[in-house]
Amino acid sequence: MNRAEKADLLRRLAAERILVKDGPYGSMIQSYGLDEPGFRGGQTFRNDQKGNNDLLNATRPDVINEICDAYLEAGADIVATNTFNANAISQADYGLETMVREINVAAATLTCAAADRWKARTPDKPRFVAGALGPTNKTLSVSPDVNNPGYRAVSFDEVKGVYREQIDGLLDGGVDFILIETVFDTLNAKAAIVAADEAAEARGEELPVMVSMTLTDLAGRNISGQTVEAFWHSVRHVRPLTMGMNCSFGATELHPYVGVLNAHVDTLLCVYPNAGLPNDMGAYDEAPEITARHVRGWAESGWLNVVGGCCGTTPAHIRAIAEAVRGLPPRRPATLPPALRLSGMEAASFF
Repeated sequence: MNRAEKADLLRRLAAERILVKDGPYGSMIQSYGLDEPGFRGGQTFRNDQKGNNDLLNATRPDVINEICDAYLEAGADIVATNTFNANAISQADYGLETMVREINVAAATLTCAAADRWKARTPDKPRFVAGALGPTNKTLSVSPDVNNPGYRAVSFDEVKGVYREQIDGLLDGGVDFILIETVFDTLNAKAAIVAADEAAEARGEELPVMVSMTLTDLAGRNISGQTVEAFWHSVRHVRPLTMGMNCSFGATELHPYVGVLNAHVDTLLCVYPNAGLPNDMGAYDEAPEITARHVRGWAESGWLNVVGGCCGTTPAHIRAIAEAVRGLPPRRPATLPPALRLSGMEAASFF
């Protein structure tokens, strides 16, 4: 089954039931308490690697396999690769720009193998693998120099090239879709979208893309200043497999913006919130049953096609979410009348 066929299968399943996405790798990796040798996995590197979660795909696949298995066992239909920072810009912090391809191929290979194992156990429940692209630690929309508003640390073409390298590795490793997630900068997302389009063209295939934005304030905007509807207008031409939000805040704070997307998104809606807001120590205290109760409210409102968890959520949260939405009808994508839809910081529609 090729990627376009996988996308069609996911759409059919999403018309029958609410699908479940997995949770984050970061907080789960932290629970292992790995030290510097633990991250290195017996390999030698010039720089310290403690905290380089993406490297574990290559050095400690046992850890990533355990986490991925835990999410699949909890009921996830879609699992993402542990590649949030597996790009040359982010890996430069660890001096591992040259390992980007190896890390992404390893992540995709082991995640696809885990999904295949679970599909073999329960053939009536297909599993899907999304190759995850994080936002990098650079922004194309805002200058890092307050004294020079026109300065950018990277160019659009540079960011596009970084994403293309990552996408090629993920595709070679066998992922079904590309997930452009935690989008705080619309231009960064557009660079990833162009990279995905060019990768698909080079392979002569259709490459399904999932897009998920994050909010940087409670006013409901990203760092580019766009509202959720304006961001959707900015990327709608891509016809993504799913559109939605992740990270940002907990389900309570995201509630009104999920409602906005529900009314305007004419594809599948995917939302995976944090486990509430972090405490003073940066940890997340929201219990699985609380997160699940909030998410069930979205489902009862008819707002969900795909739901999962982000920062602070665990396999226990994913299991509770899966139970909470089981049996509830999935969202019907919005039907929009023909219009000219534009976006700046706000959305504008002309009928």
